[in-house]
Amino acid sequence: MKKIILSATLLTSSFFYAQIRVGIESNNQYYLDDDKIKIEENEAEDRLRSNTYIKVDYFKNKWEFGTQVESYYPKAIINYNPDLQDVNIGTIYARYNDIENGVNITLGHFYEQFGSGLILRSWEDRALGINNALFGMNAKLRLTKNLDLTALGGKQRIGMGFDFSDSYVLGTNLEFNAADALKLENTDLRFGASYVGRLNEEKVTEYEGINDLTNAFSGRFNLGIGGFNFGTEYIHKQKDIVIANEDYIDGSFLEGNAILVNIGYNKDNFGSSVNLRRMENMTFYSDRKLAGNQYNKGVINYIPALTKQYDFSLQNIYVYQAQGGINWFEKRNGEIGGQHDFYYDFVEGSLLGGKYGTHLAVNGSYWGGLKSTYDFTNNELEDEFLKFGEKYYSDIAVEVRKRWSPTFQTITMYMNQYYNAPILEGKFDDVKTDIVSVEGLYNFSETSSVRLQVQNMWASADKGDWGAALLEYVPNTMFSIYVTDMYNYGNSHAESRIHYYSVGGSFSKGATRIAVNYGRQRGGLMCVGGVCRYVPESNGLTLNLTTNF
Repeated sequence: MKKIILSATLLTSSFFYAQIRVGIESNNQYYLDDDKIKIEENEAEDRLRSNTYIKVDYFKNKWEFGTQVESYYPKAIINYNPDLQDVNIGTIYARYNDIENGVNITLGHFYEQFGSGLILRSWEDRALGINNALFGMNAKLRLTKNLDLTALGGKQRIGMGFDFSDSYVLGTNLEFNAADALKLENTDLRFGASYVGRLNEEKVTEYEGINDLTNAFSGRFNLGIGGFNFGTEYIHKQKDIVIANEDYIDGSFLEGNAILVNIGYNKDNFGSSVNLRRMENMTFYSDRKLAGNQYNKGVINYIPALTKQYDFSLQNIYVYQAQGGINWFEKRNGEIGGQHDFYYDFVEGSLLGGKYGTHLAVNGSYWGGLKSTYDFTNNELEDEFLKFGEKYYSDIAVEVRKRWSPTFQTITMYMNQYYNAPILEGKFDDVKTDIVSVEGLYNFSETSSVRLQVQNMWASADKGDWGAALLEYVPNTMFSIYVTDMYNYGNSHAESRIHYYSVGGSFSKGATRIAVNYGRQRGGLMCVGGVCRYVPESNGLTLNLTTNF
C-alpha cells in the first residue's frame, strides 16, 4: 500500500515539471470612409474585422500536445481567404520527440520543408493569411549518425482546421552529412533527396492520359569551405495538366522543372552572394482546381521572388512576384534570372571608413521569361534551356550606412528599377523608377531615440512620382510613436493624388506588445519573404495585440 501511495506521489510531483506555453495574437481593423477612399460596397456591411489566434502548447518529458484556435469574427480582415470564418480549431497536434534516439513523430497538423522548399513547404504566415499545414503523420528518424529520414502523408488545410483539399500529399526526404561521415575538417558537405506525390482522392476520368498520382523529385547538395559556399538543387515535376485561372486547358500536359544555384563568399569585412534560378511549370497545388487562386490556398511548394526585401516604403510599390507557372494566352512560360548581393565594410580610421566605419551594400536582380515557342494547334511548348525571353523585372540598389558620432547615424540609398506591369499586373505601360531614400537616427540615450526618413520616387508611368516621409520617436523601451505619409504627387490625374497618411504608436513590456494606428493604407501587393498578397486601399483604425506566457 505504501508503494502505491509513493508512486502516486511521484506521478503527481512529476506533473509539475510539465510546461504550458500560450501565445495570443489579435489583429483588428475598423474601416472608415473619407473623401478619397471608400470601402467596397460588398464589404461595407461589416466594418469591424478581426483575425485572432490563440496557440496553446503542452510539453511533458518527450511528449508535446498543442492546438491553435482561430477567430475571424465577425469577418476576416478584408482580402483574406473567404474560407476563414467564425471561430474554430485552426490546428491540433500530438508529438513524440526523443532527441537522444533521433525519433520525432507528429500526428495531426504539422509544417514541413524539404530543401529550399521548391518541392515542398507547408507553413503559416498570418500577415499573408497563409496556413498550408498538412494533417496526417510526419515521422523524422535518424537512421545513422549522419543520415536522417523524413516520411509524411496527409491532407492539406485550405480553410479552417478540418477543411482539406480533395487529395493526399505524400513525401519522403533524406539528408546526408557527408563531411561528418568522412571526417572532413573545416568543410561542410551535405546531400539531400526528396520525393513528393499528390494522390487524387477520386479518379479523374474526364481527361485522357492524366495520372491520379502526380510525382515530383529533387536532389541537392551544399559545399562550404572556409568563407566559400556553393549549393544547388534540381526539381522535376511529372507531366500534368496546365491550369490557368482555375480552369483546365484541355489536352495540355507538360512537365515542370526548376534549378536553383546559390554561390557565396564571406571573409572579414567583405561578402558576396549570387542566387540563380530557372523554373517552368512549377506551380504545384494539392488540388488542381485551386491553381491560380489569389489566396495561396493549396500551395504545396514555395517559390518566393528572389529579390532583395527592401526596407523603405517606396521601394516596395513595384515588387516582383515569382513567375513559376505557364500562361498560354499571354505566352508566358516560367522565369529565369537571379540576384546578387555585395557588401564591404570600410574599417574605422580608413579614408572612406572615417572615425566610426562605413558599410556599403550593392544589390541587384534581373528576371525574364523563358524563350519559348508555342504550338497552340497541338498544345505543345518548346523552350531553349538557358535563353531569356521577355524581360519581367530588374533592379539595382546602392546602400551606404554611416555612423557619424556615438549618437547619430544615417542610411542613404539609391535604387533603379524596371517593372513589366503589362505582364506582371495586366496594366498598360511598363514602369521605370529611380528612388532616393535617406534615414537619420539620433540616440538621446541607450533607450531613447528619434528617427526621420525622407524618400522620393521618379516613375515613368502608372501613378507617377511619389514622395514619402516618416518620423518616429522612442522615449523609452516601452513606448514608440510615429507619423508617416506617402503621396503620389506626380499622378497625371490630379483628383487621384492621395496622401496615404498614418499616425500611431506601440507599447511593449516583456512578451506583450500593443500597437494602435489610424490612417490610410495604399492598395497593392504586400509581401513577406518574397510571397505576396493583394491588399485594397482602405482607411480606418487598426489595433494589434501580441503576447506570450
